Amino acid sequence: MEEIEHRTVEVNGIKMHVAEKGEGPVVLFLHGFPELWYSWRHQILALSSRGYRAVAPDLRGYGDTEAPESIGSYTIMHLVGDIVALIDSLGVGQVFLVAHDWGAIVGWYLCLFRPEKIKAYVCLSVPFMPRNPKVRPVDAMRALYGDDYYICRFQEPGKAEALYGSNNNIGEVIKNMLTSRRPGPPILPKEGVALPSGSLPSKPLPSWLSQEDVTYYASKFSKTGITGGLNYYRNLNLNWELTAAWTGAKVKVPVKFITGDLDVVYTSLGIKDYIDSGAFKRDVPYLEEVVVQEGVAHFNNQEAAEDISNHIYDFINKF
Repeated sequence: MEEIEHRTVEVNGIKMHVAEKGEGPVVLFLHGFPELWYSWRHQILALSSRGYRAVAPDLRGYGDTEAPESIGSYTIMHLVGDIVALIDSLGVGQVFLVAHDWGAIVGWYLCLFRPEKIKAYVCLSVPFMPRNPKVRPVDAMRALYGDDYYICRFQEPGKAEALYGSNNNIGEVIKNMLTSRRPGPPILPKEGVALPSGSLPSKPLPSWLSQEDVTYYASKFSKTGITGGLNYYRNLNLNWELTAAWTGAKVKVPVKFITGDLDVVYTSLGIKDYIDSGAFKRDVPYLEEVVVQEGVAHFNNQEAAEDISNHIYDFINKF
């Protein structure tokens, strides 16, 4: 990890922390919730050793990147704007894009808005979700899963933050989220996201996540909190309004999609049917491959790190 370089760049009116290593064509990594650039630590080392310049920012509101206070500063326009500015700052016209979870959503819109910036896209966990002009996304999720569906519970400012307990508890909360292997839609218990501070049971770490990793995540989130990450969810309905002009638009960059068969996204929201029915391919006509990893859950870039690194290399090496 000490070989990875860190710097701060000015993008779209904020200061963004970037981790990078290597020389060659740029591979840009976008993390999800509740993660950091650190989620790509294995891929940064793997791709930089194979002749690529691996670049992984902390997204807006995370880690050592600035976190504007207003909820309205986290729309998809802001998030994509940050990444376009970051690409421009790298001095290249195009990048290979790799993204997971919320980073994947940002990635899809980046490909939709500025396809000329992306050579090819390796997307993890969250497929492209076309805009339904008839219903706002949070309204649709509430109708499908109820008020305790995690995205619905995240909507009210301050409430989800309080349910995560104190900063002393954040390491256990992060560990439990990263290591969850429960498929299906995440429905939160009535009493909160996690047990009250200090009473969260500790469970053994899997082989792919060390205590050092947990400590790193905890050190950053204990300083920043999770409000920045939650604000992404709080703009889902506003994003729906802002992207009305792209209703029916297709993503026209080469794509490889990878998910685990235990992934909470893959096993909810009708995602399997969307992929298997050919609708995904209809909306993303240059979709080249769908990979479903057996026995792998949501955070596949960490759980199955070597496999993901090889999939990325095999795909981008063709271009």
